[in-house]
Amino acid sequence: MKKIVVTGAAGFIGSNLTDYLLGSGYQVLGLDNFSTGKSEFLESAMGHPNFKLLICDLSDTESFKNNIAGYDCVFHFAANADVRFGTEHPSRDLEQNTIVTFNVLEAMRENNIKKIVFSSTGAIYGESQIIPTPEDCPMPMQTSLYGASKLSCESMIQAYCEGFNFQAWIFRFVSVLGERYTHGHVYDFYDKLLTNPNSLSILGDGHQTKSYIYVHDCIEAMILGIEKADKKVNIINLGTSETIEVFDSIKVITEFMGINPKIIAQNSTRGWIGDSPMIYLDTEKMNSYGWEPSVSIRDGIIKTLEWLKGSEWLFKGASKKNL
Repeated sequence: MKKIVVTGAAGFIGSNLTDYLLGSGYQVLGLDNFSTGKSEFLESAMGHPNFKLLICDLSDTESFKNNIAGYDCVFHFAANADVRFGTEHPSRDLEQNTIVTFNVLEAMRENNIKKIVFSSTGAIYGESQIIPTPEDCPMPMQTSLYGASKLSCESMIQAYCEGFNFQAWIFRFVSVLGERYTHGHVYDFYDKLLTNPNSLSILGDGHQTKSYIYVHDCIEAMILGIEKADKKVNIINLGTSETIEVFDSIKVITEFMGINPKIIAQNSTRGWIGDSPMIYLDTEKMNSYGWEPSVSIRDGIIKTLEWLKGSEWLFKGASKKNL
């Protein structure tokens, strides 16, 4: 498995993954339409002899199908990853997650590519009554269109494994932090506090409890999981044994910025429709492969903030340059 396709290659996780794969000797074809990905995130890859970029729209199979011929595996990371927008744009998760995943699977089938690595999410567990939540947890009612779309993607991938002899590694992530992070509450709070360091309005009561994983830990875990898990369909939770409340993460951010704003919270256990008050995944399966995270949640937040501080162009609404 030396020739890899990465969809969403200019995104947060996809670009970090691309750099890792290139550094490990793989040939990489990156697919992206730059709707949310950033050209800056591919600056290192663009100078590498084993990297090719195809700017394409995954909603149009013909725009990329022929280009992936001859590759060994697809890391499918392109998606709408913002849970909050589901109720504002109900079709987005269907179009950008479910239908695009079907298109990728069909292009793989037509090119006889049998291996897929898929970025799923802990959001598929909804508001699970089992905490920490294992991979074989009974599926509760879905609480977000994002989670529902990812679960439907998982189901299609499993069906292709059964029907067309694919092999899949499905990784269910907690929230990911680190360099090139451009959405989520750490980014949002930092952005708001740059504008107004005196007060911060937050969604929810601040007691929502989440687990996070640092992006490089996430990538190394996936690579190890692919090496160790060899079933037809391999479903693996990725997270850490830690959790943090929103209030505590705000404290890390404000201490980093050297400010003491007034925090204005809401009388709600959820930040938005579809938000889960508690996401904490059981990672015993991943740990059994010999993996442990190297970066704590607090240090992951700080590493993210350090990168954001050095990336002021992000907050001006424009890229530094075009590819």
